[in-house]
Amino acid sequence: MSEVLRRMIFSSTGSLDALVRSTCAETLSLPALPLPPITHSAPESVAREFAEQFSVDVSNVDGDLRAALFKELGSQAKEFVFSVYVADWFPRLLHALDLLFGPWTSEAKLTAEWRETELSVDSAEFSRSVARLRVLDPVTTELVRLRQARQHNCRLCKSLRMSSALEAGADEALFDEVDNYQDSALSARHKAALSLADAMVWQPGYIPADVIDAVREHFSPAESVELVLDMTRNASSKVAVAFGSDAPHVDEGVEIYEVDEDGQVTFGLGFRV
Repeated sequence: MSEVLRRMIFSSTGSLDALVRSTCAETLSLPALPLPPITHSAPESVAREFAEQFSVDVSNVDGDLRAALFKELGSQAKEFVFSVYVADWFPRLLHALDLLFGPWTSEAKLTAEWRETELSVDSAEFSRSVARLRVLDPVTTELVRLRQARQHNCRLCKSLRMSSALEAGADEALFDEVDNYQDSALSARHKAALSLADAMVWQPGYIPADVIDAVREHFSPAESVELVLDMTRNASSKVAVAFGSDAPHVDEGVEIYEVDEDGQVTFGLGFRV
């Protein structure tokens, strides 16, 4: 896992990477990921606007901004948006881990050689690596995923339910509690996880100490790491939302899915109205 993280942090997809990393960091009030040793080029205004909106609230990336991005970047738009995802969520990931376990992401520890890559490919590998983790229970994993899906307004993600979470006793009544979880009958453990998810989505630079303390109280160190990694994996759905390609597979009800031991997702295992 550490090698996958390092590879993505030190990956470069083009001349706008430094601009994107600086813009996302300013928007989030977090330190930027290491900046690649390259200069900015052409459509900086569109790139900056897109990166800011992606970080603040991806559901407000509209057709005009999307069209402007494709006009300026053409076939490079896909890799650009994945670079925004990395610049947007990996600082959140590193900051949350710092708060939970103490600083470990110093410049010295992150020193590595830069490489050009396809971040869409690396992101898929990262997602599979995270999905293979099995310390955290499936109900907590699914509650957090649904909370983020609703915050990012990913239509596909909102329509999915994980089979193993259902087998572990979760149902729609439980899933409905995520919308107003603070006043719900959810366990303190689930509320702690959802509070961290909200903080990482909406105020990643100012995660309250009591939120961190609650995670430490209710989750083991290994569970906490998986929880934060899950949130980063879940946030990759922002790419689909940004492209407007997050349409659900069902017109009504929900679709059952599962993640196998290799981290591969299988859809269409069942449907519920």
